[in-house]
Amino acid sequence: MAVTGLAAVLLAIALLLVVVSAVQPLARRLELSETVLLAVAGIVLGGTADLVLRSSHTDLFNGAAETLLYFPLNSEAFMLIFLPALVFQGALAIDVRRLAHETATVLLLAVVAVVVSTATIGLALFPFAGLPLAVCLLLGSIVATTDPSAVAGIFREIGTASRLTRLVEGEALLNDAAAIAIFSILLAAVTSHHPIAPGGAALEFLVSFSGAIVMGMLFGRLTLMLITMIGPAPAAEITLTVALPYIVYILCDEFLGFSGVVATAAAGLTLSVYGPSTIRPQTWRFLNELWQQLVFWAGSLVFVLASMLVPRLLVGMTRWDCVLILIATGAGLLARGAVVFGLLPVLAATRLSPPVPAPFKVTMVWGGLRGAITLALALAVTENEHVSTPVAHFIGIIATGFVLITLFVNGTTLRYLVLFLKLDQLSPIDQALRHQVLGIGLGEVRDRTREMADELGFSRAVVNRTVGALDKRVAEEEQANTFDTALGDRQRVTLALIVIANRERSILLDLFRIQGLSRPVMETLLRSAEAMVDGARLEGRFGYVRALRRRVRPSLRFRLAQAIHHRFHFDQPLMSCMTERFEMLMIAYFVSLSLIRFMRTRMEPTLGSRIGEIVAEVLERQRKLLNEALQTLRLHYHGYSEALEGRLLQQVALRLESEEYDSLMDESLISEELHRELHRDVEGRRGQLDAPLTFNIKAGIEVRLRELPVFRGVPDAALHDLARQVSVHFTTPGQRLYKRGRKVRTVYFISAGLAETHYAEHDVRYGAGDVVGAAAALADAPARAISRSLQFGHFLTMSARRFRRLVAEYPVIRSNLDELARAREKSDRSEVRLLPENSGALQFPSDDAITLATAPLSDSLSDTLGTPEDRHSTDAI
Repeated sequence: MAVTGLAAVLLAIALLLVVVSAVQPLARRLELSETVLLAVAGIVLGGTADLVLRSSHTDLFNGAAETLLYFPLNSEAFMLIFLPALVFQGALAIDVRRLAHETATVLLLAVVAVVVSTATIGLALFPFAGLPLAVCLLLGSIVATTDPSAVAGIFREIGTASRLTRLVEGEALLNDAAAIAIFSILLAAVTSHHPIAPGGAALEFLVSFSGAIVMGMLFGRLTLMLITMIGPAPAAEITLTVALPYIVYILCDEFLGFSGVVATAAAGLTLSVYGPSTIRPQTWRFLNELWQQLVFWAGSLVFVLASMLVPRLLVGMTRWDCVLILIATGAGLLARGAVVFGLLPVLAATRLSPPVPAPFKVTMVWGGLRGAITLALALAVTENEHVSTPVAHFIGIIATGFVLITLFVNGTTLRYLVLFLKLDQLSPIDQALRHQVLGIGLGEVRDRTREMADELGFSRAVVNRTVGALDKRVAEEEQANTFDTALGDRQRVTLALIVIANRERSILLDLFRIQGLSRPVMETLLRSAEAMVDGARLEGRFGYVRALRRRVRPSLRFRLAQAIHHRFHFDQPLMSCMTERFEMLMIAYFVSLSLIRFMRTRMEPTLGSRIGEIVAEVLERQRKLLNEALQTLRLHYHGYSEALEGRLLQQVALRLESEEYDSLMDESLISEELHRELHRDVEGRRGQLDAPLTFNIKAGIEVRLRELPVFRGVPDAALHDLARQVSVHFTTPGQRLYKRGRKVRTVYFISAGLAETHYAEHDVRYGAGDVVGAAAALADAPARAISRSLQFGHFLTMSARRFRRLVAEYPVIRSNLDELARAREKSDRSEVRLLPENSGALQFPSDDAITLATAPLSDSLSDTLGTPEDRHSTDAI
């Protein structure tokens, strides 16, 4: 009995998946691109099915042949089912921060190259095709879109430079969108027989692109917000990401008139940027693996199904068609080469993008393969009832022939071109680092192998032979090691900072697995760690320290909350921000300690003691800065600090307990039932920690007012009333308090922290117990100099008008101010205290930490890291 209907379609899909699974290992064995073999398989299946239907001796297989040849998927189904998934996963997998520095290059290849290719191919065919120019341009738009799957697969397999792969994949994201947008405009002109209005077409193109970018980013952020709202539910979080590309694609393409491809790419890029810091690491890892598998199926099926159409599209092909195919292919290659070799140097000369080496350019020109999207667009033209038969015949044959030439000529030779250009080889820096790492790593492997052999009782002959081979490899690597000469100190410092920033990101991701840690806090820390990686890679140590400073600056949300607290005495927004800031500083401090240990134990042996000392100095300054900030907060909110530290440690303990039970289960020491019971117990105790801690921002303000020397002699009753009128102000390093020439409207009382006023002739430093701005406030005069905070501080603030009334009511305050001024004149800057004398904690600040946080970059680094001569790109590193 023959299988028909839906069952036949599902059976055909299942059998095609079997073919796909056989292609992957075969492609690896033959050293061919999987895409090329998938195309061959599809063409063979389509051709065989056509022969079966034409033959009278194979009636038994007619049903299967009809199912394959007339598969119920038209061009619209190709676009709606497969394209959103392919584009979304491509965007999700891209390192957006690295790609951002190549924005101009990607836009040139994705938009300008498509326009130039469309025009060049159309104009080249027009004199020979005997068809209107609009039809020739329509063909040009169809074959202008490139397929990155085959190219990127070859690059990853043979290990080409990551930048080259990034450029190819980045181009492909917007390349399809540009080609489809131009295709839609030209197809409308061909079917309506109306001339093209260049101005209107350009405006439509820009609106489609810009609107799609906005909608994609909006839906991406909305999805992330929903993920944070639904809590730790991995299945639900991943389901939202599966729905996202189809929602945004169909809404933009069908209802809003924007490019669905661009919108889907923008949504994927948004998730790629913010997803790792919003979604738990284990969920993010599974999400990426799931999307990779989905796209493997989708990409393989779309290529096989599209290739099965090739025999049908080539029906009626003539020799003149072969000539036209060669003309179109040559024009496409020429257009791509003109853009790559003609315009990329312009971008480099104008510093809009980093220079692209000549071997990269050659590979990018030759690697412009066409694939399934081109065939789907050609199929859309042949299926359109408003397109005449000659036009459909011309589009179907030329586009299909173009695809076949790029696949079977460019695709099969690209690997050998990459090897010929030596793009598979490591850079000199990576090569030197390879010898250094292998020399050290193999030495440790040798020692551990010897110890394990002794424990397990291997014979001495076997041990000597195996360890001897390792000794020989260690000697070879040490002899070939050119690490000390290949990299200068500055390059090694930059490399070390990149590694440190990546290590910090890894530690934070590991911490993020702990349920209960604040998502906004971890998101802030992860983004700043990624900014440190980018800063170190682009500007060396200057970029690293600049990103570090941005971490400690208050966010816009924090500044708004503080302004609301000062103006309206509404505390809730500031309390919420301080809860997150307290947790962020505490986690950052613990991570800094871990980084210092990592530097000493792992990096210093690889990069050398000199580089270890330099980088350790930066990390030590960072630790001091964070430690002093925590000391300040612990002094005023001791109970909250202890509760927060206790909660963090309990969450770590619960994670370790959960991992211990998983280990016992893996070793078959406990049953599944007991394992589930133990985990339920852990989850119950974890739920008890979910209740938010209470942070009272005004706790102990009256006590702090009494401790301030300026209020000595003021009655307790007056201080009790004053405590309800003052505001709390949390300062960050480098924050400006007053600007020269501006009227002083606020007086700052330093409960803990440091501030400095910069006069032309000297600087005045203020510490715990001092008052900033009192003289100008009493005189109702503008500030004579700039004043700024030097450290994380806890200040009490009062309006200048209220302060003048208070001094008039209690003249003893003026006397106390004069006494404080005389004490400052007699004291040295080093005697200024960070915390009050009775705090029982660290009282004097670290000048190193202040320098790191507030001094000009050249000054803050010159003590240990040399001069600012190394502001160079380190993309090679």
